[in-house]
Amino acid sequence: MQRNQSFALVALFAALMAVLGLIPKIDLPLGVPITLQTLGVMLAGCLLGPRRAFQALFLFMVAVAIGLPLLSGGRGGFGVFMTPAAGYLVAWPIGAFVTGLVMYTLPSGSPRQIALSAFVASALGGLLVIHASGVVGLMGIAGMSLTQALIGTSAFVPGDLIKCVLTAVVCHTVARGLPDWQFGKRNT
Repeated sequence: MQRNQSFALVALFAALMAVLGLIPKIDLPLGVPITLQTLGVMLAGCLLGPRRAFQALFLFMVAVAIGLPLLSGGRGGFGVFMTPAAGYLVAWPIGAFVTGLVMYTLPSGSPRQIALSAFVASALGGLLVIHASGVVGLMGIAGMSLTQALIGTSAFVPGDLIKCVLTAVVCHTVARGLPDWQFGKRNT
């Protein structure tokens, strides 16, 4: 893949994260909102591969840190990294990388295999990695016990599983419509 095309994909997925942030958030009592932006993490990992997915999410997080209101609900600035949601947010680039790495290693011979691989990759990187970091953030910033943090993060799991299914559907559609798409196999 040409360097310019790679840069364009990184910028495109950072912009996709911003667009997903326009969808209103649902606030929960534990201080972490439900948003669609983790779908962007999963899609970036599955479609771009580990390196470019990390770059896209890192670019997005830098834009948030410098104050652009790109998070759901118009949030932005360094202060968002001091909230109970910080553990989830800082895990987005890592979750995208892990999702891409898992996607890279799983079978991709047919659209059906790609969809199954995308579901597994999204569940491991986009759900497990992000939630593990979120639990650490809830314990450190919100002062929750491990049990409280696990119970709190469990509220997100059903919705995130739906996002894993949506990612699988999108990847299946891309595989059928763009059979030459590499799903991160090249230039990872």
